[in-house]
Amino acid sequence: MSMLELLPLVFVMIAGPQILTPIFLATSENWRKNSAAYVAGASLSISLIVTLAYVFGTGTVGQGASNTTLSAIVLVALLLAMVNTYRTRNESEPPRWMGKLETATPRFSFRLGFLLLGFFPTDILTSVAVGSYLAANEAPLTDAIPFILLTLLVLALPSLTLIAFGDRAETFLPKARDWMDENSWLVNEAVIVFFIAMSLNNLF
Repeated sequence: MSMLELLPLVFVMIAGPQILTPIFLATSENWRKNSAAYVAGASLSISLIVTLAYVFGTGTVGQGASNTTLSAIVLVALLLAMVNTYRTRNESEPPRWMGKLETATPRFSFRLGFLLLGFFPTDILTSVAVGSYLAANEAPLTDAIPFILLTLLVLALPSLTLIAFGDRAETFLPKARDWMDENSWLVNEAVIVFFIAMSLNNLF
């Protein structure tokens, strides 16, 4: 997969609570271990879903699965996600688990990374799309490594920023968190539209 194809996929993976969470964790009491545990959980779940999609996709390629069919399925799912994002744009109440992030433990952070990046609707859709795409094109599973690594790098950016910039990052991160919290639905819509354009390009 080319870098042009990877970038929107990565943004779909991290848009919303997926990137808000590592920002919160980077300002938690045990931020180093929490941030590392979150990324580790995410790496496990993303790799698992991509691999399963690849294995099952490989088994169905000979039965007529095609890029066009896969693109059509992804397109329908994205349109539904876009409608749902717009419908819930005014629901400002944060998830209950976000209140636990400031006092999170590494175990909680690992579990959260595993669940958010592995089983959040847009994330599981994206990981399945990557695995199925590689299977349909008879590409090796290792071609998914850049997608996984780039996603993990973005998730690690809050803690890496804190390591690199120290006190300045401690001032900046809460502001970034608040802005993304208030505008997350717009960010989600933007990346979904970008991904829809890619799916339409594959179809036509």
